[in-house]
Amino acid sequence: MSYKVMIVDDDKLTVSLLKTLLELDDFEVISVAEGTTAYQRAVEDPPDAFLVDYHLADGEGSDFVVQLRADPELYQLPVVMTSGLNRENEAMDAGADWFLIKPFDPSELVDVLQRLLEDATYDEEEESW
Repeated sequence: MSYKVMIVDDDKLTVSLLKTLLELDDFEVISVAEGTTAYQRAVEDPPDAFLVDYHLADGEGSDFVVQLRADPELYQLPVVMTSGLNRENEAMDAGADWFLIKPFDPSELVDVLQRLLEDATYDEEEESW
């Protein structure tokens, strides 16, 4: 099964590398540079998971995550936050499911996303029984 991941990051090089990495592992990738734009895109066409940088051009990625968690249609979607600084506590407090400090091992990102997406799929199936 192919999953759709939204990358929310304003660093074009990082986005390009992550997009290539994830597409090689059969993920569909959409990228957005700003939290406000990302939220509107997510409402219109929800991805299966988010990969969010902590520092965005239009604010903190944690603000975007708080907004996701407040939305009844999006709150359950997995969120992985990243940063070059240790912002794990802030990321988790905002509602992220996982935090990775940059630079991280690309295979770790793929493993984390797959694990979170499998858990989310399992939870959805469990609720429908």
